This record gives sequence, C-alpha cells and structure tokens, in this order.
Amino acid sequence: MDATIHATLTGWGDFYLITGTAAAALTGLQFIVQTLMASDTYGALANGDPESGTAAFGTPTVVHFALALVVSAVLCAPWQGYRGLRAALVVFGGAALVYSAIVLRRALRIRIYKPVFEDWLWHIVLPSAAYAAIMVAAVLLHRGAEGPLFVVAAATLLLVCIGIHNAWDTVTYLTFQAMRAGGSRGEAPPPPRNDAKARGRRRR
Repeated sequence: MDATIHATLTGWGDFYLITGTAAAALTGLQFIVQTLMASDTYGALANGDPESGTAAFGTPTVVHFALALVVSAVLCAPWQGYRGLRAALVVFGGAALVYSAIVLRRALRIRIYKPVFEDWLWHIVLPSAAYAAIMVAAVLLHRGAEGPLFVVAAATLLLVCIGIHNAWDTVTYLTFQAMRAGGSRGEAPPPPRNDAKARGRRRR
C-alpha cells in the first residue's frame, strides 16, 4: 500500500464516518416522506399521477443520500494507490451527472406543476454542481494534493444538506396542504401565508 495515500485518507476517517452515518440514517427519513406522499392529500394534489412527482422530486433525494454514503465508504477503503481511487470517484461522479440529466428531463415533462426557482436550484443545479465537483476533483487528485480531497468532502456534505432540505421541503408542503384541506372541511384554517415562496411551492 502506498504509505502516502494511507496517511492522507486516515486523516479523513472521522469526517467520512460521520457523513456516511448521517447519509444512511437520513435515508430512513425519506422513507417517511414517501409514506406521506402516498397519503390521500398527496394523491389529490398529484391528480392521479404520483409517479412523475416521485421520480422528479422524491427518488433523487434518496440518490443524493446514497451517493454521499458510497463516497464516504470509498474514501475509507484501504486503497493501494491514487489511480484506483480516482477511477472510482470519476465513475460515481460521471454516472451521477447522467442521472441529473434524467431528473431534469423528468422535471421538464411534469405538466401538473411548473417548478419554481427554488426547485431548479435544489433539485437540479446544486446536485449537479456537487457531482461535477466530485468528478473534477477526482481527475486532479494525485500524491500530495490536498485541495481535491477538500472539494470531495465539501461536495459530499453538500449532498447530505441537499437531501435534508428536499425531504423537509416536501414534508412542510404536504403539512400545509393537509392543514388547508382540514380548513376547507370546517376545521380551524392555518394562518395565512403571504410570502412569495408560499405561493410558489411545488405540487409533488
């Protein structure tokens, strides 16, 4: 084993242990989100087409968590040299970019809802930037280069944060919709929301 890569990756062990554990645990949160999305409230909002919303806005969140977990595991593996590590990261980053293009196509094909700026930012732009950063950093990774490792670490952490935001975004949206539905049935209505973001929430 290359002593240099072993010493370098050992210093990142705790970071990726925390990041990988968080990504694995937060994947369970998305299962809860999917359960909420299968509720009657979501079914009505989706106009009988829940698959398109899940494919564009739900499944990618699981992919973000999964890739963060995989990258964390890869950086903790006992690599013999930088070549194998570079190849693995390039493959993962490149494949994730292809998946981002697929997600973009799915989002563009949704007809029951027009994504707003926040949707494009958190579901397309930021994940694509994180995947591209991993791939570019992998290409630049070599003996004694510390910068690319920090880029990979930042991209991995960004993917976890993106997943948390998107899962929470879906939960809060469905919660407000359920409250509004309850108000229409004669229950206490939720407080009015006048902000622009509230008017542009997605219908997943």
